Amino acid sequence: MSVSKHHPLPTPRALATAGLAPEVVDALLSLDASMFQWMRAVMRGEMPSHILAELNSDLDFAQFQALTAVTRLQFGIGRPAPTEATIGLLAEEMHIDPSRASRIATDLTERGMLRREVSQSDGRRAVLVLTDQARQVLVEFRELKWAKQLAFLHAWPEEDILRLSQLFIRYTLEMQSTLRPND
Repeated sequence: MSVSKHHPLPTPRALATAGLAPEVVDALLSLDASMFQWMRAVMRGEMPSHILAELNSDLDFAQFQALTAVTRLQFGIGRPAPTEATIGLLAEEMHIDPSRASRIATDLTERGMLRREVSQSDGRRAVLVLTDQARQVLVEFRELKWAKQLAFLHAWPEEDILRLSQLFIRYTLEMQSTLRPND
């Protein structure tokens, strides 16, 4: 197996024996390297942290993640259906332990970003709800995020933007169904 210019290890056997043209294998390895860089930036919270700083927000990345997690839960983004945001689901959504999720939620409640309400489906349970203040931060964040993305996307042909969107959505859905076939 040959060594790729994208990685010091040999080309994976699955790629080398897939019957793909060498330029396709190289394109997949380039995509893999780019996706690693993109995911590393996402995991570090680079874009959200920069945007929050520009907005002069005192939220840290974990607090911002919690607000977006509550939003995803409430609207069913990336889930089968909308659901009430509980501490347990917040922890699951953020991939953290429930005690950490509880501390973050308490801090956001004290800051006026979240409020605790009684569950509509189970009166014994408390649920987390975004406040108007939190929604405003999310709106401002989204506005600045799109302004930044359009700063480089404006030079792209619209067909490229449409194709990127279609292909990335397709890639994401197929990757999810491969990794979680029973979902």
